[in-house]
Amino acid sequence: MLAADFLIEHASVVATCAGTVPRRGPAQRDIASIHNASIAALDGRIVWVGPADALGRHVEMTAGATRVDARGCAIVPGFVDAHTHVVYAGDRRGELQQRLAGATYAAIAAGGGGIVRTVEATRRASEEELAAATRVRLDQMLACGTTTAEAKSGYGLTTESELQQLRVIRRLDAQHPVDLVPTFLGAHEVPVEYRTRRDEYISLVIDEMIPRVQAEGLAEWCDVFCETDVFTPEEAISILSAAQRAGMKLRVHADELGASGGSRVAAELRARSADHLIFVDGNAARRMAEAGVCATLLPAAAFYLKLGRFAPARMLIEHGVPVALATDVNPGGGFSPSMPFAMTLACFGMGLTLEEALVGATINAAWSLDRAGSVGSLEPGKLMDAVIVGGELVDLLRAGAPAIRAVIKRGRVVRGA
Repeated sequence: MLAADFLIEHASVVATCAGTVPRRGPAQRDIASIHNASIAALDGRIVWVGPADALGRHVEMTAGATRVDARGCAIVPGFVDAHTHVVYAGDRRGELQQRLAGATYAAIAAGGGGIVRTVEATRRASEEELAAATRVRLDQMLACGTTTAEAKSGYGLTTESELQQLRVIRRLDAQHPVDLVPTFLGAHEVPVEYRTRRDEYISLVIDEMIPRVQAEGLAEWCDVFCETDVFTPEEAISILSAAQRAGMKLRVHADELGASGGSRVAAELRARSADHLIFVDGNAARRMAEAGVCATLLPAAAFYLKLGRFAPARMLIEHGVPVALATDVNPGGGFSPSMPFAMTLACFGMGLTLEEALVGATINAAWSLDRAGSVGSLEPGKLMDAVIVGGELVDLLRAGAPAIRAVIKRGRVVRGA
């Protein structure tokens, strides 16, 4: 018999999302559901998942075990938010009002807004101030069902400020229920003081920032904003190659505002993920599929930036590219901390099925962060991270409705009842 100290029992359905990773093509719809099911865990890890009427033959509950009655509820894995800029200071909500009045992303940036405005505020902030502001955002993400999230630097653009952001990520990973996956994004923008000598800034990133990040062990991943008027494909390759030599794994901001060549960079370097991809085409999708690159799509960013189009998710799936989803939490365009909202936009804006969106928000997102061995699905050996949905799975798409009844992290109820 298996011992367990935590049990979710009698759920109407458990979408385990267990199985082969990553999910590609038709397999992206496979959520491996079990009806009238229970999930048992010990010391924060799942020991058994199966039909509720079979529980007694396999599991013995310890004295004082926690039991959660999930009758009338659906259970899904804790959401994995695979792309966020959650660590920053300052407030750019006014830019949303500018966009609603007709201003474009480029026009706002040209007027001194955008990333550089957040850079100014983040450079002025202390580590305590950054941690306090970020903790509030993580609380919001957790309430929406996120239990694991990627977190980037990129709003410092000096060596010390970038290191400070990454230290905040490490600190909050130890303190907050949401597990954080750190990404170095020193190549998020060319800072104002380097605009006439961009080669010097790229050298700073390669020769000083990356070695310092490596020396302190502060980042698992390196990302570059490969975009028109930001970093060219050639510059991105130089930075990412240096990061790879330093032991970091690779991700790329790609083809968000135009066909920037970022998807080509991701395929050439066999990066784990190319993110945004609003302007990716079929040829690039084919190269990504061949290179094993995940497409991490951020429909809420396209929505709030009023870009007028979403990433071609159906085309990517048809080409065999695994698709993940993320919120892009950030001060300028990532105004929603909700993975269910990202799923809703993915379904109604990008043409995904509910099952494809759920896989994108769980096991494929976990794979994109190299975490599929521990999170992203509900199966023995993995962390007991789960979301209890009050009703059916489709209730996750009811934007604004309180569909999430409880959030479980490592076998403990951290939100809800």
